[in-house]
Amino acid sequence: MTSTTTFATGTVFDLTQQIEYSKDGIISKQIVKNPAGNVTLFSFDKGQGLSEHTAPFDALVQVIEGQAEITVGGTPHLLEAGQIIIMPANISHAVYAAEQFKMVLTMIKK
Repeated sequence: MTSTTTFATGTVFDLTQQIEYSKDGIISKQIVKNPAGNVTLFSFDKGQGLSEHTAPFDALVQVIEGQAEITVGGTPHLLEAGQIIIMPANISHAVYAAEQFKMVLTMIKK
C-alpha cells in the first residue's frame, strides 16, 4: 500500500500550530493519503463553510480549535475543540464556522 504524507513520520506535532487562518478563507493541508483513506487538516475563518454535500465514504471530523456547526442529515451540531462527529457515507453534511476553527478530517474508504 502506497502512502503519501506531508509531515515527517515518527515526529510529534501540535496540529493547531501546523496551519494558519486565512482572512475570509478556508485552508486545507493533507497529512496522510493512501488507498484506505486520507487525513486532512483544515482551518476556517469565521463565517466560512462547506455547503451541503455527500461523500461516498465515512468521515470523522475532530475539532481541534474554536467552534463549528456541523450539519449531518439535516441536523445541526455545535462542536468545540476536543469533540468529534462521524459523518456517514452518502448522508448529506455541511460545515459552518461559527467562529474561526480548525479541524482534522479523516476519510475512511470502504
